[in-house]
Amino acid sequence: MADLIGFLPDDVDTAAPTRAARLKWVVVVDESLPAGIAANAAICTAAATASGVTGLLGPDAVDADGRAHPGLPWAGVSVLRASAEQLTAIRAKAAAADDVFVADMPAAAQLTRVYDEYLDAVAGTASDALPYYAVSVVGPRNRVDRIVGRLALL
Repeated sequence: MADLIGFLPDDVDTAAPTRAARLKWVVVVDESLPAGIAANAAICTAAATASGVTGLLGPDAVDADGRAHPGLPWAGVSVLRASAEQLTAIRAKAAAADDVFVADMPAAAQLTRVYDEYLDAVAGTASDALPYYAVSVVGPRNRVDRIVGRLALL
């Protein structure tokens, strides 16, 4: 993973279509998971991504009553599905790629109820032996497309 992946202030163009953004964001979820666990895994990796990628969220939207609604990803995000094997391969390819941000959710995050237990479970498992429930990837559009291929939407 590169030191800093994100949008510079001049990159942010909320008037342009999402496909015009320099970076692409995808969240890939294990297609065999029940809906609730899949949604949780996608949301957890998205939360980690939003805090780790600069400029990802657009400005707050203000409604006609003057109430603010927190900014959403202005460049969009696609939630895709993959087999467990594909997900492991995607995570490995993304982690090895230059200028790509990766946030993942190992299965241990769902199998423990205490965060320190999750940390211990991950610490006791080699990277290539960790099963993943979801992987979030942000990077140059062509690089992300090569990593995820033509996966279907979740």
